[in-house]
Amino acid sequence: MRYENPLHLAEEAAALDLIADGRVALGVSRGSPEPADRGWEAFGYTGSTDPRGADIAREKFDVFLQAIRGAGMARAAERPYGAPVTPGQGLRIEPHSEDLAHRIWWGAGSRDTAEWTGRQGLNLMSSTLLTEATGASLGDLQAEQIERYRAAFRAAGHTHAPRVSISRSVFPIVTDRDRYLFGLRPGEERDQIGVIDGHRSTFGRTYTAEPDKLITQLQADAAVMSADTLMLTIPSQAGVELNLHILEAFAEHVAPALGWQSNREGPVQGDPVT
Repeated sequence: MRYENPLHLAEEAAALDLIADGRVALGVSRGSPEPADRGWEAFGYTGSTDPRGADIAREKFDVFLQAIRGAGMARAAERPYGAPVTPGQGLRIEPHSEDLAHRIWWGAGSRDTAEWTGRQGLNLMSSTLLTEATGASLGDLQAEQIERYRAAFRAAGHTHAPRVSISRSVFPIVTDRDRYLFGLRPGEERDQIGVIDGHRSTFGRTYTAEPDKLITQLQADAAVMSADTLMLTIPSQAGVELNLHILEAFAEHVAPALGWQSNREGPVQGDPVT
């Protein structure tokens, strides 16, 4: 969001959603750490007092959210040309997609941000790291994050069922080639603590094992069992064939035991919080 024009993005998202028959699921965040120093200023966006640009991202997102919810973002002229509108009337962005606001996700890197996401009535995305380190596992930290998100969502009076997703690196070993490619190096079987953006952060472990072991490990991950959606981080640079193999192995040998259903069952629904 640091680099985006929020009204332009809102129009593009609405247009895509209409073209896709209401299937857009748009994940938004301030953006990850980057090599550029305040790179958003090169695009003409100034005024941020945060070296990460988080404040300008939030301000822009507020405008974006108002726009996709149909608020008037401009005022009609006293003599509006070529449009059946009343002089001075608030004008929403066009095109407008009625239900898109319920399919916007915010990428939250902390428990406090998760609560903010719940108050906004948005869907929650949580990655393979949190910019917090308490000594608890990533799964336990994220489970608390999800609980606090749902409590804030409920307290704000939202009544629709929100979506919650988390990400994990999971590599089922079903062939000797898998064992050769994905075998764990020392330390990868547990979470790691490091520093990112000046914050002590918890980086999630990599899950690599035979399917029966993976099922047991993932069922013991509190966040995996609390979320309605598990996103797999895969090595896209490794090419289509290998990544398809990873996804197929997970879908066939692991996912059903975690409650996964084929998309033939229809769209995924979030868990009600009321």
